[in-house]
Amino acid sequence: MPVNSTHPDYDAVLPAWLRARDVLAGEDAVKAGGEKYLPKLDAQSDDDFKAYKARALFFNAAARTADGFLGLIFRREPTVKVPEGASRTGTHSGLAVALAEFGEDADMQGTALTAYAKNVVAEVVGVGRAGTLVDWGDAAEQRAYAVLYRAEQILNWRTERVNGRNKVTLVVLREDAVVVGEGADEFDSAVVEQIRVLKLVKSTAEKPDTASGWRYEVEIWRPHREWTWRGLRVKWEMVESRVPVRHGWPLPEIPFVFHGPQHSLPDIAKLPLEAIIAANLDHYRLDADYKHGLHYTALPTAYVCGFDKESELRIGSSTAWTSEVIGATAGFLEFKGQGLQTFERAQDRDERLMAILGSRMLEAQKRVGETAAAIELRQSGENSVLSTLALSVSDGLTHVLRWVAWWNSTEAVPEDIGEDRVLVQLNTDFSNKGMASDELTAIVSAWEAGAISRETMFDLFRRGEVLPAGRSDEDEKRLVAASRPPAGTKAGEPAPSSSKEGN
Repeated sequence: MPVNSTHPDYDAVLPAWLRARDVLAGEDAVKAGGEKYLPKLDAQSDDDFKAYKARALFFNAAARTADGFLGLIFRREPTVKVPEGASRTGTHSGLAVALAEFGEDADMQGTALTAYAKNVVAEVVGVGRAGTLVDWGDAAEQRAYAVLYRAEQILNWRTERVNGRNKVTLVVLREDAVVVGEGADEFDSAVVEQIRVLKLVKSTAEKPDTASGWRYEVEIWRPHREWTWRGLRVKWEMVESRVPVRHGWPLPEIPFVFHGPQHSLPDIAKLPLEAIIAANLDHYRLDADYKHGLHYTALPTAYVCGFDKESELRIGSSTAWTSEVIGATAGFLEFKGQGLQTFERAQDRDERLMAILGSRMLEAQKRVGETAAAIELRQSGENSVLSTLALSVSDGLTHVLRWVAWWNSTEAVPEDIGEDRVLVQLNTDFSNKGMASDELTAIVSAWEAGAISRETMFDLFRRGEVLPAGRSDEDEKRLVAASRPPAGTKAGEPAPSSSKEGN
């Protein structure tokens, strides 16, 4: 089978991905889809269908919902844990500096890690799938970086048992590459499609080995087009093959991370907005029929009976119609009935349905002072889809950060770097209400009693929006120490000055 062959699950869900892309893109993309989203009426000509489609309004509730969910997740900055003292300019360990550099520029295109996380969440909310390849730069950029792949670009994949564990052994990615043309013209370049194949193969005696007995290989394929007597023929040819190394040894795994709304596995999950998108398209079709009915029934249409067929009748206050035929009549056709109201009620129903479907993804979240009974009741109900999505993407981004840390460390495998060293955690509290006063008092009392640490107290304050975003624990400790009055000073009194006035 050719290198650009696709996974059966990819073929099954691709129409849903493309439909979601068009809906989220807006009215122009949906109307460009033509009959795919708005079927023609019986005996309708092309010109009539064009006018029928132009009159319809696409109420893009799906895109508004996706934007709202993205805003809720990033209402607070993600929590990123890296080794202490991570700074690009400080005199710290190489690992800390590398992670700090990755946090400021995750993809070597100027995208910070927080912005990269937002791009991943946008893809997962929209189509339910994305992927990140963690690669190492060339001689000019000796550092790890991330490359984001959309769902449609992940063509094929395979999972096998490797040393008693399920491992991804094949990932096939479609991407665009800029190829500079031959000659002295610096502007002569073209964008060509290419296939990047990531493989995990068993080591051989001819090539470097790893402790696991498997090594990671990369292949680049590009199409070669040639004319034959049967017509144009496209043949894929491998133009590059390499074995990435770390500290002189091949990688034991494929550094590719899948992102999904429920897990970070290669399996394709259901689109989070699938039901909302279906209702949105149904609303679009109903609006087209409703506007079509208004077009033909709301415009005044004159009628006459008993007038000469050859006579010219003008409408206006300065003209009068006369007829010598007894019983001649004239008037305006007027639509009466409940037909158009049926469309209005159906549109209202779709709008309510889309609102309900969106709210079902936002179940009430856990509060800081939630009782044990309330937690048990909440957990027995339906899980929040958006909260599950945020936790799943957090897990995937943590795995990405783990790969970056592993590139710059000495551990044997990325799994040796735990969440105690690197962690990315997205916001899962979507409530706009801050911490209540009784909750604040209870947390301070627990800290004073030694039940929780100061760090845990500050973390709870940060989640409850008591501490501003971006203020570290050390900053808060310094502010508390600076604002505490000296011993012997009563509350409300100014602190005694230790300086002497000069003469």
